[in-house]
Amino acid sequence: MPLLPLAAVFGAITLVCAAFLLVHAFRRSLGTGMMVLLVPFYVLVYAFSQFEHPRKNLIIVGFFGCSVLAAVFLGLGAHALDLAMIRPPPPPIF
Repeated sequence: MPLLPLAAVFGAITLVCAAFLLVHAFRRSLGTGMMVLLVPFYVLVYAFSQFEHPRKNLIIVGFFGCSVLAAVFLGLGAHALDLAMIRPPPPPIF
C-alpha cells in the first residue's frame, strides 16, 4: 500500500502550485480569481496565457503533472486496497 502516501505527497504539491495560481489570479482582479476558482478548466487558460511568474514553467508542470500522478497513484492504491480487502488471508503455516 505505499501508493497512497505517494498520492498524498503529489496532491500536496498540486495544492501548493494551485495556491500560487490562485493568489496570482486574485491579485490580478477579483473576477479573474473567481473564474480560476470556480469555472472548470479556466485554470488551463489562465496558466498558459495570463500567469506570469519567474518560475512559471515549474509551477505549471508541478500543478498539472502532480495532479495526474496523484490521480494515478490514488487509483492504483485504492485498487490494491480493494484487492487486499477481498482476498482471503492465507492459511497459517505451522
